[in-house]
Amino acid sequence: MNIIKIIEKKRDGKKLAKGEIEFFVDGYTHGSTVLDYQASALLMAIFLNGMDDEELGYLTAAMINTGDVLDFSKESGVFVDKHSTGGVGDKTSLVLGPILAACGLKLAKMSGRGLGFTGGTLDKMEAIPNMRVEIDESAFFKQVREIGIAIVGQSKNMVPADKKFYALRDVTGTVESIPLMASSIMSKKLAAGAEIILLDVKFGDGAFMKDLESATELATRMIAIGEKLGKKVFAEITSMQDVLGRMVGNALEIKEVIDSLKGNFEPDFKELCLHSAATLLKAGGIVKTDDEANAMFEQVIADGSALKKLGEMIHAQGGDNRVTSDESLLSISKNVVDVTADSDGYISYVHTMDVGILSAEMGAGRLTLDDKIDYSVGIEVLKKLGDEVRKGDVICKLYHNSAPEKVAEFVAKAKKSFVISAEHVKKPPLIAKTL
Repeated sequence: MNIIKIIEKKRDGKKLAKGEIEFFVDGYTHGSTVLDYQASALLMAIFLNGMDDEELGYLTAAMINTGDVLDFSKESGVFVDKHSTGGVGDKTSLVLGPILAACGLKLAKMSGRGLGFTGGTLDKMEAIPNMRVEIDESAFFKQVREIGIAIVGQSKNMVPADKKFYALRDVTGTVESIPLMASSIMSKKLAAGAEIILLDVKFGDGAFMKDLESATELATRMIAIGEKLGKKVFAEITSMQDVLGRMVGNALEIKEVIDSLKGNFEPDFKELCLHSAATLLKAGGIVKTDDEANAMFEQVIADGSALKKLGEMIHAQGGDNRVTSDESLLSISKNVVDVTADSDGYISYVHTMDVGILSAEMGAGRLTLDDKIDYSVGIEVLKKLGDEVRKGDVICKLYHNSAPEKVAEFVAKAKKSFVISAEHVKKPPLIAKTL
């Protein structure tokens, strides 16, 4: 087979055959038959001309087959997984997972780190003292079997094709391709072995997909991949026009996770957690209706069993589970500055991506892969989209470890992130669509 002919075929908008796709994926991942510049050319041809569902299924399967695949078929219980396409203040998995485990499902999740304006679940977990996110496969199986939940880093041997392709896409302007995004996400989710997968596909200012239409297309393509490969896949299309919950930053978000599992939810965050839990509890056969799911959700929060599951996961992964009852064990900066409103009015727009970037610039995230994270810094949002404000009201608080001149710069950026207008703006629905 000839890689040049394959590149030319896709360049001309033609459909690639299963064998051609497998030759490309294997040749670039494991061999020397496809070179960097040839892979770049084919990725760009895919970016420009797309792939149909059949091609996308072949691409995803070929990527999965380059590495290890977890198999839970011999384990008892219903195994579920959940993936978010990334947002600002999105700590949903760390609340949803313990709730699902307390309700009888098993969450076996391999997660990632943050880059740019989005926070990573693994980084947040490492804000817990001594918490380990890298564990071997046998320990992963044992933990899910015994306590019903494990959230860990992706195995080094899982979907090596995705690691190579993503690094190439990042430097060739082909990241924002729906077929390439869909195959990247779904290859990792399907290799992780869960029977039921829930996708939270975000759109808006603080998301990679900026509009509902593109988010819906991405979700639809990912569902088709999963169904073609024999999995049950559901999707929520959710708005990222505002910070999710209240906290942005690693230790701060862990604090919000613990507070939420104690029943002290921000309304929007609870809405999303409730909806996601109902979807998976129904799909997993635990309940039949939303009302039953909601009642079970409230029960495991009220009786403390969901919080207990979080503590069990922390302990199993070497962390100090005393944080679930003593939040002072979290390292949260004592240097706090208030960002106040300069006028009366309403929060009419939130530059959510700018809030995420600001948090990263303060040290809570990475702008490059080599950046070191300060787990103690971040942003607490007190005024959300649509809220009324008076001049002098605190819009948000910045937890920092920076010099005064940098803090002044951060405050100015924070003020610009929250637009105040005279007229009230209705907040759009958080959950725009369910597929």
